[in-house]
Amino acid sequence: MNRPAPARLTDRKRAAILDAAEAEFRQAGYEATSMDRIAASAGVSKRTVYNHFPSKEVLFAQILQQLFERSRESPELAYRADRPLRQQLLDLVQQKLQLLHDEAFIDLVRVAVAAVIPSPERAQQIFKRVGDKEEGLTVWIRAAAADGRLKTDDPQFASMLLQGMIKGFAFWPQITLGHPILSADERERVAHTATDMFLAHFAAQ
Repeated sequence: MNRPAPARLTDRKRAAILDAAEAEFRQAGYEATSMDRIAASAGVSKRTVYNHFPSKEVLFAQILQQLFERSRESPELAYRADRPLRQQLLDLVQQKLQLLHDEAFIDLVRVAVAAVIPSPERAQQIFKRVGDKEEGLTVWIRAAAADGRLKTDDPQFASMLLQGMIKGFAFWPQITLGHPILSADERERVAHTATDMFLAHFAAQ
């Protein structure tokens, strides 16, 4: 994960721990990664690791949190009445696919699912955050429907259908089956096909 170099020594050590931990979790998985391994990889003492992160679970959660924060750096695309409907939706779908085109994110979510660290509640929190990022699509659909350009009285249902098409190609196969992330051509095919299928059903005539 690319981070600007911190100025303070303690911040540099924290960044080194996060980088080392991310690499260890991605390579070895949650269970096989230890605080000793992370400390050795980061070039710090185990005590230093615990000074920053009281447990392995807290450290892993922090890495995931930073990945979610990085995904939120992409601005949500607001509905515009003056733009063609298909191009707006295509832009949204392409943005969603680009957010899933992140090997670190996919690897770490896969690790989290495999470990269910250490309880189902933790997995629920992870996927709730994924769901929170999808709210922007629901807002867009609601606005387009209010403008009379989409026909739906349940924007959340419509959003879930479209998200299901996207994640059926670009998220779940990578998480559960270990498939590689989509190539640029594959993302374009999914984006255009999903957009056209969605509008074939929901676009106002």
